[in-house]
Amino acid sequence: MRLKIFLFLLILISINEFFAQNLKGIYVLIEITKKPISSVLISDFNDGFQEVSDENGFVSLQNFNSENQKIYVSGIGYEKEEFNLDSIKKEKDFGYIFLNPKVVSIAEVQLKNSVRNNIFQTISELDIHLRPINNSQEILRSVPGLFIGQHAGGGKAEQLFIRGFDVDHGTDVSISVDGIPVNMVSHAHGQGYADLHFVIPEFIDKVNFDKGPYFAEKGNFTTAGFVDFKTKDFLENNFAKLEVGQFKTYRGVLGLNLLKNNKEIKDHSLFLATEAYFTDGYFDSPQDFNRFNGMLKYHGKLNDNNFLTAYLSGLSSKWNASGQIPDRAIEDGTIGWFGAIDDNEGGKTSRYNFTANMKSYLNNGGKFTNQIFYSKYQFELYSNFTFFLNDPINGDQIRQKEDRNLYGFNSTYEKSTKIFGFKSETIAGIQLRYDDVNDLELSRTKDRTITTEALKFGDVNEMNFGAFWSQKIALNQNFDITPSIRFDYFDNQYNDKLLQQKLKSNSNIFSPKLRMNYRFNENVQLYSYFGKGFHSNDTRVAVVENGKKVLPPALGADFGGVFKIGKKLILQSAVWYLWLDQEFVYVGDEAVVEEGGKTERMGIDITARYEIYQNWFADFNLSIAKPRSLNFPADENFIPLAPKLVSTGGITYRKQMGFNGSLRYRLMGDRPANEDNSVVAKGYFVWDGTVNYTTKKWELGVSVQNIFNVKWKETQFDTESRLYNEIQPVSEIHFTPGTPFFGKLSYTYFF
Repeated sequence: MRLKIFLFLLILISINEFFAQNLKGIYVLIEITKKPISSVLISDFNDGFQEVSDENGFVSLQNFNSENQKIYVSGIGYEKEEFNLDSIKKEKDFGYIFLNPKVVSIAEVQLKNSVRNNIFQTISELDIHLRPINNSQEILRSVPGLFIGQHAGGGKAEQLFIRGFDVDHGTDVSISVDGIPVNMVSHAHGQGYADLHFVIPEFIDKVNFDKGPYFAEKGNFTTAGFVDFKTKDFLENNFAKLEVGQFKTYRGVLGLNLLKNNKEIKDHSLFLATEAYFTDGYFDSPQDFNRFNGMLKYHGKLNDNNFLTAYLSGLSSKWNASGQIPDRAIEDGTIGWFGAIDDNEGGKTSRYNFTANMKSYLNNGGKFTNQIFYSKYQFELYSNFTFFLNDPINGDQIRQKEDRNLYGFNSTYEKSTKIFGFKSETIAGIQLRYDDVNDLELSRTKDRTITTEALKFGDVNEMNFGAFWSQKIALNQNFDITPSIRFDYFDNQYNDKLLQQKLKSNSNIFSPKLRMNYRFNENVQLYSYFGKGFHSNDTRVAVVENGKKVLPPALGADFGGVFKIGKKLILQSAVWYLWLDQEFVYVGDEAVVEEGGKTERMGIDITARYEIYQNWFADFNLSIAKPRSLNFPADENFIPLAPKLVSTGGITYRKQMGFNGSLRYRLMGDRPANEDNSVVAKGYFVWDGTVNYTTKKWELGVSVQNIFNVKWKETQFDTESRLYNEIQPVSEIHFTPGTPFFGKLSYTYFF
């Protein structure tokens, strides 16, 4: 009898061992909500196996060969735990692990694997929640070293600054949302125009970012870096939020789950998100700004191997603007600090998106992701930068307008394997983007209704095909290299309706890259990155130049490291260099082509996180750059408006419930406004703050921008203009004033 029992138990153990060892993978979920957790590190006791969970919380066990069935699970913001694969919850060929969220402690953060720690490369939902934010565009301020500036009403995309670049509205930093490109090629206002106002901040799950042209999956505009927004797949609660602020500011947000899910494992979600925003703004002339957003999103597990994510979203926005004002009009008392020379500026825009993404887990342990997307985009902007310089009678108001259809397809294959005994990871893919832009217009107008002169009018058809291959090879547990290559092909066509001619051209570019990471020990990681990138030029430039240098290359290098100093300080520092070849720039405000020369930028980035005390954190970011034009004399080689010194930082108190909040600063140093630095764009130093009180049923919050009510110039340009009563034009700083003290109350009800 004892022998039979022994044999029976032995059979059970053998079956369990066989089943555990043949699990295809595991899912990492939050204990309470059953939502998946991404970016969690799964490793065995010898670090021979290291994999990171994807957006579905999935980790393949294809390469898990440890005889010991125990694994470590660690992720920033979650309890570190140890699990035995024999005893975890299982369904069919998959296991499930549940973690409890917690406020991160830097003392627990280890530089475990030989890649830069994502504490610096990811902005979490909690970070976003603790910043005074009015729209998703302002979330870009959370990226270390990235500054934004508004200068034509709240509905226009902000001007961006990063790593010694004035990137206008996005020429040298690529931005995407759930794989949908935000940057607009051959845009009516400016190349790379990136408007994020169609994203509702409360529904952002996280923001991934990095700097430099070192990432094969990132193509056009990725010279200074990239920012990728990821919206939520699940809502933890239904909620309604109301915000009320100064300057007749009102905002309402609603999030509703449309599917009931009482399963222990949450594998389907359908929710509705809406936003309405109104404000008069702080200018003397009311902005009458309104913005409406909506999103209907589905995410679900179709079967054991396939996940589908799909949504529809829409934005409609309209505003008036006071535009940029000249220093002399302030100094002689013609207008006040928040006044206007021409208060008939403004615009309207809309964007409607559809995307469907299928992620498939293959039997060989690989992942195959396919996405289609479509955007319907309309834009109409009225501006006046020079007042009466060109037209002393009617003024210099211009209209920029377009009607665009954007189509795209992304396909990516990922597979972990071994090459000559070394652990390796392959990522390869293709990307296709087609822009069909109709009635692309630049005209001189009066009072928005009368067209006085047509400067540019036509249709653009632009196609970009990209293919990339990246091969990460771990030479040992501490050192890995990632060589990669990218190829891009552009087909540009322009139908000029004014000159009655059709022009076309095509061009291509190869972009090799190399990344190396070395883990010196658990407290020090070093890296060196090298790469070639590019940003395309406007189709109206490409067809004239017929493919010659319309894809100017950018060559970059980064040398840096991540250091854990003591138990409570993490520091990342980098020395970097970026060189750009000859480029042609289409100036959308004037319908002319400016030929730019070679440029170089070099600098230092420092980012630090320090745990002051339990739940109290301090952070500090400093970026110093030296941007210069080449082939010019030393006293005439400054790059106008390129930032030389920027810094952000602050103190944050974080708790899941009860009080939480932050106090933060932004510092932009003085910078040259022209090529010889004889005109200077003055810097600014501004403090913002947020305090929330959170319970399970409701949250009350207060946020203040510009706590000390300083006068500052958010955007500045050295512009030649003429006022109505002036005989001769004057060249000087024209600026848009930054927000004064702006307080806002919010109340959120969870149900």
